[in-house]
Amino acid sequence: MTPSPASIQQRFLKLKSNRLFELVVISIIILSALLIGARTYEIDPTWSKALRVLDYSVTLFFLIEISVRFWSEENKREFFKSGWNIFDTLIVLISIIPLSGGDMALLGRLIRIFRVLRMISIIPELRILLNSLLRALPQLGYVVILMFIIFYIYAAFGSTIFHSINEKLWGDISISLLTLFRVMTFEDWTDVMYETVEVYPMSWIYYLSFIFFTAFAFLNMVIGIVVNVMEEENRKAYALEHQDDPTLKDVMAELQELKNRIG
Repeated sequence: MTPSPASIQQRFLKLKSNRLFELVVISIIILSALLIGARTYEIDPTWSKALRVLDYSVTLFFLIEISVRFWSEENKREFFKSGWNIFDTLIVLISIIPLSGGDMALLGRLIRIFRVLRMISIIPELRILLNSLLRALPQLGYVVILMFIIFYIYAAFGSTIFHSINEKLWGDISISLLTLFRVMTFEDWTDVMYETVEVYPMSWIYYLSFIFFTAFAFLNMVIGIVVNVMEEENRKAYALEHQDDPTLKDVMAELQELKNRIG
């Protein structure tokens, strides 16, 4: 008796949801990353052939895995509505490009590097982290603009005052920006400060105030924004996972009622 398409779809869905299958996929992705790293070394031709065979095997496995995920979808169009599915499919299809030589082979090698990113699409926690970073970008943009304004003001001031002390560090505003980035990251910043303190004893105020604004205030704002967005994404993921839980629905209804009363 020939199995129906629905039963085949259920089998693929069961395989896709299998924890062991997910662990195998993660292991193959790690193996793919190791193969990419191994190709950067000078190795014996025999081992090179073995690595090539492993690379083809990994590509074949990824092709089978993406096929399983595709056929497990009840509505096949829904598969391509996910950006991660489109990304994974493109990576797998381009990885089929042979590595015999030429520009297309170079493209194939470069694309294979991005196969490591498939770890994000496989592990939900990594997806939540990346989605949180992407959602935080609009808010982070304003912080970056304000941070650049502070950088620019301090760079203009430093280039004007400290130009005669060390042209390599304060020669113009672009060089001053790089110097201030060095100060912000605490890369031998005291050497920069002591050099100007010898000429301008109060110039330490310039450095300490800049570090306070950038390394402490602004970076903590960035961390706070990302953490808040991550908490919101985690709440959404939990609600989506337990959307059929009656207990959660009761809690959400009580919270909504409480908000209405307060409003």
